[in-house]
Amino acid sequence: MAKANVLVVEDDAIQAEATRQILEKAGYDVVCVKDGFSAIKQVKTNKPDIILLDVVLPGLDGYEICRWLKLEEATKGIPVIMLTVKKELSDKISGLQIGADDYLPKPYNELELNARIYASLRTKALQDELKSKNTQLEELLARVEYMAITDVLTGLYNRRRLHIVLAKEFERSKRYASPFALILMDLDHFKNINDTYGHLAGDMVLQDVAKIILKNIREIDTAARYGGEEFTVLLPNTKKEDAVHLAERIRRSIESHKFPDMQNIAITVSIGISGVPDEDIDTEDKLIRCADIALYKSKQDGRNRTVVAEGKSLVEI
Repeated sequence: MAKANVLVVEDDAIQAEATRQILEKAGYDVVCVKDGFSAIKQVKTNKPDIILLDVVLPGLDGYEICRWLKLEEATKGIPVIMLTVKKELSDKISGLQIGADDYLPKPYNELELNARIYASLRTKALQDELKSKNTQLEELLARVEYMAITDVLTGLYNRRRLHIVLAKEFERSKRYASPFALILMDLDHFKNINDTYGHLAGDMVLQDVAKIILKNIREIDTAARYGGEEFTVLLPNTKKEDAVHLAERIRRSIESHKFPDMQNIAITVSIGISGVPDEDIDTEDKLIRCADIALYKSKQDGRNRTVVAEGKSLVEI
């Protein structure tokens, strides 16, 4: 175990010096103070690894200091061994109840004092290690959860997560009779990009398109990579005509974007939109299918345009 810093809070100068000698002999760095206020000041400026705390002190007594230490976030983890001439069981219980880690009556044996300090420091080290491992586990679980719902290439939600969000938002729209729109977009002639410039260049295009989409949507909206070169945006509390304005803004942004090393090829996107309220759309599946029909119509009509699908008809914008 690494060399530890011990703070001794003892108003008896002879007892404090005797304790210092015992601890320094055992290889500890020792600081002694004689009252509660000095102890708190020392802890704030140079946090020790462990505190030996006399119960009877001028000003703040040991119980009050221990209570303060255990209430403060920065100091609650420091082991505290209370030292006292009081040998009643009730005194020991009082100290332990306010958070002391151990309780050692005076006069104490040198070997027992060192053993108690070693045990407290070992317990603290194990607690710190467990806390660190728990933090690592939480980070790992968060990473696994992130990977389970995120498209690795673009950083957008993946298709699985999209359907979960879609189900919730569609149900909310039905419950509160609020408008809800879905945008489905597909990059035009994306295969040509991969064939001409390679898949790495194609990946960079997808990443840039994802950034353009994110730049144009609101915090309450949800963007996802739906498939290879397909993207979807869910728009809560949004009428279809407002979805068209957003879709057109995204379409124009992609059309005018300068993709690196691709000056000789036009990169555009075809867009389909569906939304509710619509008497012929009563499930999220129908909402997606309508947007897909609109997207197909957009491709069929020449690409690089936005089409809205109603339940029974298509209207080109």
